Amino acid sequence: MDYKIARQNMVRNQILKRGVKNELVIKAMLEVPRHLFVDKGMQSQSYSDNALPLLRGQTISQPHMVALMSEMLKIEKQHKVLEIGTGCGYQAAVLAVLCDNVYSIERIPELAELAAENLKNAGYRVTQKTGDGTLGWPENAPFDRIIVTAGAPEMPPSLLDQLAEGGLMVAPVGSRSVQTLKLIQKVNGKPIVKNSYDCAFVPLIGESGWKE
Repeated sequence: MDYKIARQNMVRNQILKRGVKNELVIKAMLEVPRHLFVDKGMQSQSYSDNALPLLRGQTISQPHMVALMSEMLKIEKQHKVLEIGTGCGYQAAVLAVLCDNVYSIERIPELAELAAENLKNAGYRVTQKTGDGTLGWPENAPFDRIIVTAGAPEMPPSLLDQLAEGGLMVAPVGSRSVQTLKLIQKVNGKPIVKNSYDCAFVPLIGESGWKE
């Protein structure tokens, strides 16, 4: 399988057709080798428009959703970005193409280890830790951008606290099974919320999320 051609087809058929226009995001999606972040038995499905299973009931998001959320954040090279839910590391790798300072939290130790290995093998630098993502990473705050890759019952207050003034956060919020993708901007310390796409992510587990 020619993975470069597969990525080109993914971008043309899934991402551009969904309305993604940010050239830097498109470049990142063309660059990051998604097949290195999935189970070897599923590499033939790496560039299909599907969420794929990971350890412990988690998933790697559909490519178009990774691109859409990345575009919504309007990331610039100098930004400091926090990701909640490292998973296998694919979204973190895309973020690492877009900026130089990516921090990512994963609550499941086995997944955190897998992501670290995947990111190292693929050549991307991300600062990781294992813990409750709903609490954020206060010692490295504030963050210019925050991306939450699991469905929350409500926006975790710690994450809003750690978002820089004027910063953007994207997160799926709703029930355990269905959410609305929300774009939040912090203005004068308050969240300005814009609803976007309907979506379905795995639940965000933690002190300010769902109970396991």
